[in-house]
This record gives sequence, C-alpha cells and structure tokens, in this order.
Amino acid sequence: MSSETRSSDLSGSSVASAGNKESGVGAVPDRLTEDVSSLRADINKMHDILSKFVSEAGGQAARTARNVGHTVASQVSTTAGGLATSSAEVASSATEQLKTFATELEGIARKNPLGALAGALAVGIVIGLIVRGRG
Repeated sequence: MSSETRSSDLSGSSVASAGNKESGVGAVPDRLTEDVSSLRADINKMHDILSKFVSEAGGQAARTARNVGHTVASQVSTTAGGLATSSAEVASSATEQLKTFATELEGIARKNPLGALAGALAVGIVIGLIVRGRG
C-alpha cells in the first residue's frame, strides 16, 4: 500500500504543481501589463517635466536676450550722448577760436591798414597761382 500511496502522492503533487504553474503563467502577463502601464505613466511624467523645463529655459533665454538688448541700447545711447556733447564742445571751442582770430585780424587791420592791404594782396596772388597751376 505504501507504493500506492506514493504514486497517488506523486500524481497529486504533479497536478498541484501543474496548477501552480498555470496560475504563475497567468500572473506573468498581468505583471507585465502592470509594468508597462507603470512605464507609460513614468514616461508621461518625464515628458511633462521635460516640456516644463524647455518652456522655462526658453522663457529665461528670452528674458536674458531682452535684458542684454536693453543694456546695449542704454550703453549706445550714453556713448552717443557723450559724443554729441564732445562734438558740441569742440565746435564751440573752434567757433571761439575763430572769433578770437577774426578779432585780432580786425585789430591789426585798424592799426596798420596798408600792411593789411599788402597781406591781402599777397594771399590773393598765392591763391591765384595755386588755382592756375591746377587748371
């Protein structure tokens, strides 16, 4: 009887293990489905995070470009204003020097009218020779 008991135990255990295998095989696709679903959810989260990051990076780049543009425009404006002021000062200085020179020439012409006429004649002759030499 012991041999019958053993064979029935063996056949029962093989049936039980076959049932366990079938239940284990059925669990594998369920776990795979869960894993794939979990992976999809993780990929969607990563996509959302990456989209937010790119959006924020683009906004930050635009703000930086705008700030640099304002800074450059401000510096150019300041430089142009400085050049305009400097040019006005040079023009003013040249005008003052020209007025001073004209006043001195007028004073010399009043003190010595014949010398002024002789100087004007000499300058006219030199200019005439220069113009005739070119033509």
